[in-house]
Amino acid sequence: MNMTIPLNFHGSQRSTWRIDSMLLLAVMALMSVGLTMVASASFSYAAHQFNNEFYFVVRHAVYLIIALGAMAVTFFTPPSVWSQYSRLWMLLAVVLLIVVLIPGIGREVNGSRRWLSLGGMTLQVSELAKVATVVFMASYFAQHRDGFGDDWRDWAKPLGVLMVPLFLLLMEPDFGSLVVLVCTFMAMLFLSGIRLWHYLALVVVGSSVLVLFAEAAPYRMARLSSFLDPWSDQFNSGYQLTQSLIAFGRGEWFGVGLGQSVQKMLYLPEAHTDFVFAIFAEEFGFIGVLCLLGLYVLLVQRIFSLSKRAISQEYWYGAFVLIGFGCLISGQTLINLGVNAGFLPTKGLTLPFVSYGGSSLMVTCAMVGMMLRIGHELHPDTQVVRRVRRGR
Repeated sequence: MNMTIPLNFHGSQRSTWRIDSMLLLAVMALMSVGLTMVASASFSYAAHQFNNEFYFVVRHAVYLIIALGAMAVTFFTPPSVWSQYSRLWMLLAVVLLIVVLIPGIGREVNGSRRWLSLGGMTLQVSELAKVATVVFMASYFAQHRDGFGDDWRDWAKPLGVLMVPLFLLLMEPDFGSLVVLVCTFMAMLFLSGIRLWHYLALVVVGSSVLVLFAEAAPYRMARLSSFLDPWSDQFNSGYQLTQSLIAFGRGEWFGVGLGQSVQKMLYLPEAHTDFVFAIFAEEFGFIGVLCLLGLYVLLVQRIFSLSKRAISQEYWYGAFVLIGFGCLISGQTLINLGVNAGFLPTKGLTLPFVSYGGSSLMVTCAMVGMMLRIGHELHPDTQVVRRVRRGR
């Protein structure tokens, strides 16, 4: 079944843009759920903190408009542009990661220095760094795919580049983004054709290093302890998780109804950002959770379906970008859902398209625009794909 919508623009030359309708539908549905849930989950906190119940929902609506603009820009930008300047994007990301660590410039919240303040808005630099890393790695792997992995230095070079943003993320600290970026890199590396025993050795070493990093910081061990038994200290380290679990319990099968959550009444911290899924579960119940999960499954399925098509057409840059973005979105989604449901320790990652947060929303929509453009180029009638095939 052809999941595309033809869009015709008439000018000096007639052109047809084909958009993956199911991918776009899943994204738009998730963004609608996000706007609704930000409005529902934030009004108590906004009224208490800013004396304005609509403070966050108005800002989120503005972010949505900007995010849709970012999606349009990346859709109408040829992927060759991102590939051509991939080193520049990577360098810019590293510079921003360094700048955010400078006291007085980077904004510190809850002990983490991850944000830059720009004209009344905050920019989470790690979101940009993740996209820049995927674009850079996709360009590198696509250019060096022939014979890649015969020599260990083939994968040691991109791994060495990756160490720079990983170290800077660890300095913020942003361990959640670090884990997602490492897993994304490993997925892209597997697609590159690396030898299996090299790959398995990297998995063992990487996993061991991540465990050591987790144990090295006392606050991470405290999170792990509260995650394993949050009820042992439910009014201190385990407070946020226990309140989230209470929200899940109150939701039962069909939820208490939209806007009827009790946990958002200043009981559950970060109710409109990191823990918006818990409020959703309370208001819409188990059935609503299944529907929301279905949207994410549809989104990820369409992304990896496009990547499979790119591989079959040997459009390697597009394949690597799709695999990377698919892993970023699905990995962050799984971590956020796991944290909310008590399956994973708290990581501070937002729920893509749903949580309040301008940086995450704009960056994920930009990724969607790039993926939609690659999907357009994968259509048999697209001239770009024909040029790629002729250049093999």
